[in-house]
Amino acid sequence: MRIWLTNRLGRPREVFAWALYDWANSAFATVVIAGFFPLFFKAYWSEGVDATVSTFRLGVANSVASLLVLLMAPVLGAIADRDGFKKTFLRAFALLGITCTAALYFVGQGHWELAVACYVGGGIGFAAGNIFYDALILDVSDRGRLDVISAFGFSLGYLGGGLLFALCVAMTLWPAAFGLADKTAAVQLSFLVTAVWWALFTLPLLVMVPESRAPRDPLAGRIGSGVRRVMNTLGKLRHHRDAFLFLLAYWLYIDAVGTIIRMAVDYGMALGFDTGDLIVALLLTQFVGFPAALAFGWLGARIGPQRGIFIGIFVYMGITVWGYYMDSAWEFYGIAVVIGLVQGGVQALSRSLFARLIPDGEAAEYFGFYNLVGKFAAIVGPALMGWVALVTGDNRTSLLSLLVLFGLGALLLARVRNPDDP
Repeated sequence: MRIWLTNRLGRPREVFAWALYDWANSAFATVVIAGFFPLFFKAYWSEGVDATVSTFRLGVANSVASLLVLLMAPVLGAIADRDGFKKTFLRAFALLGITCTAALYFVGQGHWELAVACYVGGGIGFAAGNIFYDALILDVSDRGRLDVISAFGFSLGYLGGGLLFALCVAMTLWPAAFGLADKTAAVQLSFLVTAVWWALFTLPLLVMVPESRAPRDPLAGRIGSGVRRVMNTLGKLRHHRDAFLFLLAYWLYIDAVGTIIRMAVDYGMALGFDTGDLIVALLLTQFVGFPAALAFGWLGARIGPQRGIFIGIFVYMGITVWGYYMDSAWEFYGIAVVIGLVQGGVQALSRSLFARLIPDGEAAEYFGFYNLVGKFAAIVGPALMGWVALVTGDNRTSLLSLLVLFGLGALLLARVRNPDDP
């Protein structure tokens, strides 16, 4: 078994410690972002407020968090690459996210402003920490194992996030069995449990994952150097044709993927589906995503990550059309299963393909842009769906607008040359 793991992962102890961070922080993405925060924000922190107003507030919160990450990510990545501080920055932003997530437990009913502040802080910690986590893949993997190891991280994320989400769903369905007063207490405790989970499973990476280090400069010099490197990277991207084209393609198709993740529950509610069905379907996506991400890693190693991403994009386009015609809860479950089959694979192979396209020694800086593009894109898709729904007066038609993003992303991806292809 040990020999098999070594052949597949290279350094299994370090790879497993690295991948556990995906297991750790995916709980925030599942329990908080996609699951309980949007529902609790409307029903508890914005109680008595018109649904459109609470939706606007939540949209602003997402936009502010994304904008702040947009401004910080390239500079932070450049500084981390300069000084070998990837783990230092990851620890700092993970602590921010963990603290803000735990703070949601204490936010009282009607205090939507404080809930938004905690949510924004948690989102910044989650997104910015991932810059340094993604960059550390090159410290635990050689190029030949990038697809498998990237997929391994995502698969653990789906499994870990799914297990904790299952526990939290159980607490809300049967609060008395957990010694809780009601569903409200169960949701509040879910935020605290998520913070503890995130903190606990971050420790292996901080302790066991090595990091290449470069000579340190004084603090002022590091900041100035980071800003200069950001400007240099913007200029250099023009000369790294394939990395630049990939980022444009990724911005488009991952925007559509992220929109489906964030808008699925709202879309299902607009169609009149029961909230319980929507939450259970989301949970189902997590558990399907665990083996599927591993399978996509194997697929990427066989046919190449670029072809694997194409498969995922075309499946998503089919899902979008299916969602337009959907009119029953069982179809929502079916779509949840299919999303689980491709979601983690698209994310994992995108990360491993990008790692092949960037210059050596500048991983955090370029992954800063990679994460920046991904997080900024989360603003565009929901806005596009909202605009189309407003113009047409039809939520179903708004879903079809995502086909534009998927299609343009696929066209740009087709022009990217993978350096590992013969």
